[in-house]
Amino acid sequence: MRDVAAGIGYLLKGQRWVARHGRWWGFGMIPALITLVGYAGAMTALVLYAGDLADWATPFADGWDSPWQGLLRGALAVTAVAVGGLLSVITFTAVTLLVGQPFYESLCEKVDETEGDAPARPDVPLWRELWISARDSLYVLARVAAIGLVLFLCGFLPVVGQTAVPAVGFAVSGYFLAAELTAVALQRRGIPQKERLRLLRSRLGLALGFGVPLVLLFLVPFVTVLAMPGAVAGATLLGRELAPVEGADELSDEDSEESGGDRAGDAGGVGGPPHRSDHAIDLGK
Repeated sequence: MRDVAAGIGYLLKGQRWVARHGRWWGFGMIPALITLVGYAGAMTALVLYAGDLADWATPFADGWDSPWQGLLRGALAVTAVAVGGLLSVITFTAVTLLVGQPFYESLCEKVDETEGDAPARPDVPLWRELWISARDSLYVLARVAAIGLVLFLCGFLPVVGQTAVPAVGFAVSGYFLAAELTAVALQRRGIPQKERLRLLRSRLGLALGFGVPLVLLFLVPFVTVLAMPGAVAGATLLGRELAPVEGADELSDEDSEESGGDRAGDAGGVGGPPHRSDHAIDLGK
């Protein structure tokens, strides 16, 4: 329970961090707003054309008598909208993180900078970071879909399907949401996805305490937009506990010369600003 409380604490600390740094809160909402507009447009189109989609998918029902044709196509149209809504909830965070990679990378870097012991970010091109993020997100979404299918089938079990299965579903969603959000901070520390998931499993209570409340918040799209910057900041703080950087500000003279002085100060131990990649977005101090 201590880890669960600590996870909730990191979520609250992240929201407090962006509240103290207002421009970073507004900055972090930009990707979520872009994604929300795109999803809203897609869902509106789906609702408007769900009937046409049902007609196209059931040509065999053209000759059916009323009311069977209407019942079948109406049920199919409702199902299409429901599935679209479910997919939008499941994929919203992953797509937002992909769209906002440079934004959240900068936000994560700023949190590390203000908290101290910031890691030197790997010098990776933007296109490769986007590819890694997309690949890792697809891997997570595939696992969520597989587990979700199992839970869906278990939902038909008497009693268990109406009690334990929903609770397990929220726990699974919370764990993988924490995995998605901490990916930004842990990737900056050079930790591959399998190791990131192992770290979260080793502190499962911490991951659930952080992720499950966010799942509940993210069920409301507009709340998702407001809470996303603080969620990324809180995930960065959580990532710092999972993978602390030791001696980040104590680089040798040789390392300092190789980095052109951007990653550390002189041999006397005076640290310079953390390394900033070319595609990181800087709002200033």
